[in-house]
Amino acid sequence: MNRQKAWLWPFCAVLVLCSFLLPARSWADDDDPPARVARMNYTQGSVSFQPGGEGDWVDAVPNRPLTTGDNLWTDKDARAELHVGSTAIRLGSETSLTFLELDDRVLQLRLAQGSALVRVHHLDDDDTVEVDTPNLAFIVQRTGEYRVDVNPDGKTTIVDVYGGRGEAIGGGNNYTIIANQEASFTGDEDQQLTYDIDTLPSPDDFTRWAFDCDRREDQSQSANYVSPEMTGYEDLDDNGDWSYDGNYGPVWMPISIPVGWAPYRFGHWVWVAPWGWTWVDDARWGFAPFHYGRWFLIRGRWAWVPGPAAVRPVYAPALVAFVGGPGGFHFSAFGGGAGVAWFPLGPGEVFVPAYHVSRVYVKQVNVTNTVVNVTKVASVYNTYTATKINNTVANRIAYVNQTAATTAVSRDTFVNARPVARNVVAVQPREIAQAPVSHMSGVEPVRGSVMGAGRPATVAPPRAVVNRQVVAQHAPSQPPVPFAQRQDKLLVRPVAPGKQPVTAWPEPEWQAPRPGSQAQPETSQPTRASEPNNQEARPQPSSQPGWSHPQARPAPTVQPKSETQARDEETKYRNWQAKPQPAKDQPEKSQQEKPAPHK
Repeated sequence: MNRQKAWLWPFCAVLVLCSFLLPARSWADDDDPPARVARMNYTQGSVSFQPGGEGDWVDAVPNRPLTTGDNLWTDKDARAELHVGSTAIRLGSETSLTFLELDDRVLQLRLAQGSALVRVHHLDDDDTVEVDTPNLAFIVQRTGEYRVDVNPDGKTTIVDVYGGRGEAIGGGNNYTIIANQEASFTGDEDQQLTYDIDTLPSPDDFTRWAFDCDRREDQSQSANYVSPEMTGYEDLDDNGDWSYDGNYGPVWMPISIPVGWAPYRFGHWVWVAPWGWTWVDDARWGFAPFHYGRWFLIRGRWAWVPGPAAVRPVYAPALVAFVGGPGGFHFSAFGGGAGVAWFPLGPGEVFVPAYHVSRVYVKQVNVTNTVVNVTKVASVYNTYTATKINNTVANRIAYVNQTAATTAVSRDTFVNARPVARNVVAVQPREIAQAPVSHMSGVEPVRGSVMGAGRPATVAPPRAVVNRQVVAQHAPSQPPVPFAQRQDKLLVRPVAPGKQPVTAWPEPEWQAPRPGSQAQPETSQPTRASEPNNQEARPQPSSQPGWSHPQARPAPTVQPKSETQARDEETKYRNWQAKPQPAKDQPEKSQQEKPAPHK
């Protein structure tokens, strides 16, 4: 009997550990921010970006996190590559893309015009990957490679399935599209679509480029050391070396870094709701090592510890701690004024979010990014709670990087997304060592913090494309409101003393605003980014209950197929089946090409 009980203890311990390492979405509170974001890691030509809720366009800056409501435009002969975890998204020339929804479970893209090739590497049962176009919604049902093209007039959508399986819903009908099929749909949103299928054509330059990118990713050595759902790991191979540390396991060390380099020094800060202050690094590889894992010095060289490889990591805006008190960071170098200073967190050190989160989120963002005791997470977080209640400053944790890698700049540099490395202010080591440490900067954002470091774009999408509604199967969240309308809700407010027990997890320093409506300009001509928006001419939200997005409308209810429709689809399938298919002994990717009309 005692032996039977004895084996239960290690079994229970394993269960407890696994419960903390479950995918973040299984723990997430409804008000927690998403555990994943998109990252644009490559651009060619002119690529423009519009933060969700804003009317102005700027040049896209690689490594800026993208999330729900953000818009991208690739101009003529331009391309872009993005990743959401293991999912890759490649955009062709003159393509308009919006993230209608991006959270732990849903990736919903609005493709108003142009070409997008999406490679889905992993798909759980409750995951949704959806590409919405002006006349249909395409839902991915299996892992694979999918190309979707929308003609400039928005009346024709072509879906190529290189591998996998998906369903197109539009015009009151649904269509299954399987591997090696090209399906073409023509018609307006409210009429029955003209539908045809054919074999896949041979690849054009865009498709070949996308598949070359896939092959490089498939050969990644870094995939052996990190979770495949860690956004941004694909650039580590070419820019650093993997080593092994006896205390932390596999670590990655960058090569060819500038003199004076330290983590979170060569880049700039932006404000991205709902996380708040977010680091955007200058290095091509500078995404994964600044939103996951921890940094430390080993024999005089910086090393990045990625955290557990067996679990899906939770994205963080910047894994740093700020030096100074709630009223600002007063160092002699600033002439008595307040600046902003921070340093990277080391292995095992607790990241305390300054944004609205639940208690379980705090556990997940730490245990998926570093080896840290869960009890320590609670202890550190509760210390910050007591600090806020008693109007004191928490510190006296021996942070490994505080004296070795603190970076300080003026408030102007910080809030206006200016290059940090060019504007570093030297601070005496003694002042840094003695300064208190906080989990928040205490700095309020301005609109320039939201727009970021990109220069004003010279060309934006045609207004007709910006205003073009798409058909959606999944009801997206309402788009973000403009910064000017939510600015009063972004201020950092102290918690009144005595309003919270010391053992409680802290309330947010600011409450993320509830999304509102987003005005969009309307025109049928290419838009100069400097032109004012026409707020009166904009798409109206659907009147159907549960739908209020100005850029999406619900797909018409699928109707039973008539006998004529059923026979017609059967005939088309047999005709496709009778045509020569790609050779089975060669990679399907090398057999396919897009015709000129897709460009």
